[in-house]
Amino acid sequence: MPQTQIRYDPWDEAIFDDPYPTYKLMRDEAPVFWAEASQTWALSRHADVWAALLDHETYSSVDSVFPMPPGSNLDMAFMPMMVRMDPPRHDKLRALVNKGFTARRVAALEGVIEEQVNVLIGDLQQGADFAKDFAAVLPLGIIADLLGIPKEDRPNFRDWSVTLMTDNPVLGPAEDGLMAAANIYAYFMEFLNQRKTEPREDMMSALVQAEVDGEKLTDEEILGTLMMFLLAGHETSTNLLTNIARTLAAHPDQRQRMANDNALISHAIEESLRYDTSVQGLQRRLTRDVTLHDVTMSKGDSVLVLYAAANRDERAFPNPDVFDIDRKPEKQVAFGRGVHACIGAPLARLQVRVALTAMLERLPNWEVDLANAKRVHSGPVSGWESLPITWSA
Repeated sequence: MPQTQIRYDPWDEAIFDDPYPTYKLMRDEAPVFWAEASQTWALSRHADVWAALLDHETYSSVDSVFPMPPGSNLDMAFMPMMVRMDPPRHDKLRALVNKGFTARRVAALEGVIEEQVNVLIGDLQQGADFAKDFAAVLPLGIIADLLGIPKEDRPNFRDWSVTLMTDNPVLGPAEDGLMAAANIYAYFMEFLNQRKTEPREDMMSALVQAEVDGEKLTDEEILGTLMMFLLAGHETSTNLLTNIARTLAAHPDQRQRMANDNALISHAIEESLRYDTSVQGLQRRLTRDVTLHDVTMSKGDSVLVLYAAANRDERAFPNPDVFDIDRKPEKQVAFGRGVHACIGAPLARLQVRVALTAMLERLPNWEVDLANAKRVHSGPVSGWESLPITWSA
């Protein structure tokens, strides 16, 4: 099929509901695809995506990563983030952030996550909106705990965060998103100044105090890092929770096996990451000309590296459109690979594992009302903005 007959753009409303048939066409007929509306190339085959993720010298993340429609002004909202840097600055910044985001600090959150999950499940009513009442609330609560945000500030924090996540620049100027970002930065700056003089046992204090070779993070880099955790932590965990809730409702036999054997929960999480990838893709910028599949992409061009398309590539995964908790998708790329592999992946997996364990125990036969559900329509992500849920006693 000629490329011109394939309709794909990351901001196309028709793509949000089910991009996977289009991804297959792209993999088979145009693995290097030019998305005219967003002025970006798109890579869809697993081998190409894998290679791009491991080659940061060619596929640069500098001032890139977040694909925006042409003319969007939301990109100006972001301060320096390590996901928008390349080595060596990226590596030094990541080493500093790692001092605040240690495995011990993440593991210590398990009890907090269990407590919040049990409260949220206990508050769910028949017909509740799983996306809004559970999946969106849990990650923000955990991020707030991780950063040490006081409980009385969390309602505002949540409102700003949700506005920033759901503002869709394809529908017009992202003024609400810009204002939400400004409010978050202003709040973080006040918080940051407080932690400089009154450090506590939280991640904010750890970021302020972290040093590598005598160097500390700048205020702008700390603010950018905090925003990165907010964006990535909310987007990945919230959408992963809604996607797996929907998928398991459609596969009750596999869900029952998980209820009988909780060891299968980790398998199901990895398969869900592959099967319905929360972050569909991230953007890179070419530092040199690249010819791939007889198509030449030029230095300076934008390239959208499609994780979700790669995760459904039959060249890497047999029967890729089948959800199978017995699969071992070691090469799924939902959290990226290489130097930019998601630093928050362990926390996302922990949250979903704790949430699924509780759901399988307390409402193991849940169903979702797809007729009244609503997909997320904000960029190249997959998830549910609204997902009504019911279950039998």
